[in-house]
Amino acid sequence: MEIRWLEAFVAVAEELHFGRAAARLRLAQSPLSQTIRKLEKELGTTLFDRSTRSVALTPAGHAFLPHAHRVFEELELGRQATRATAGVVYGTVSIGFSGALNHLTLPPLTRAVRQRYPEVQLSLTGRVMTGDGVEQLEQGGLDIAFVGLPIDPSPVRTRLIGREPLGAALPIDHPLARESAIDLADLADEGFITTPAAAGSALQELATQACVKAGFRPRVVQEITDPYMILTLVSAGVGVALMSSGVAGIMPSSATFVPLRGEPTYMDHALAWLDDNPSPVLKAVLALAEEVLPTPER
Repeated sequence: MEIRWLEAFVAVAEELHFGRAAARLRLAQSPLSQTIRKLEKELGTTLFDRSTRSVALTPAGHAFLPHAHRVFEELELGRQATRATAGVVYGTVSIGFSGALNHLTLPPLTRAVRQRYPEVQLSLTGRVMTGDGVEQLEQGGLDIAFVGLPIDPSPVRTRLIGREPLGAALPIDHPLARESAIDLADLADEGFITTPAAAGSALQELATQACVKAGFRPRVVQEITDPYMILTLVSAGVGVALMSSGVAGIMPSSATFVPLRGEPTYMDHALAWLDDNPSPVLKAVLALAEEVLPTPER
């Protein structure tokens, strides 16, 4: 079995079209088809169902695809390892983050990586809630995720990087918008805008807990995955929201952030990763993160 056979298989599996796969590999379609047939003969099974109109993976093809991907992942790790012996940190790190909630933590890390390790490529994915981030880490889709604590029991490791009390995001024409601080119970009759509970949002869970502690369950009028869009909808007068205090500096012009009186409910921000991820570049980025995003004292 040759590497080029696997390259051909992965291209056809991802494109599900021999013509597009051939163009991607800069081959004629006939040699590509011959290569796939050689691989199928080597494996003793059919990898694709072919017709004049479509190409689809067989069950055997579906089963083989993650192993083919793993071969190329191992080759990339080997490439990184050889560069590391020369003192060069090289490779790609995929990072998931929620958006506005990480505006004080994501930029210092990405800026430091670009300055310290210019050959490292950053693959950034936004609108990643805590539950989604943990799941993608477990499945190998992300190397690092910005999450809220606590998380459910998981092989994922976390490190606290920030603590911010929850406060209220209000439209500027709200009766309480000019107060220096308010009681959360004052918002019991309001409609709330939240991140989706189904996405495993730590912010949504904390906000609900804080409201219940204040004596009411929040009436949710809108769910949306993008935290900054929550602020935008507050600005538009759709409802109010509970957000961590870090967003106070990025409020839209028609919204304001008001602190809450009483015992604070803290949003604990953390980095999450898998210990058994073998990527040398991940270890370098995590070490750098300890410099630029140290764990705060509780």
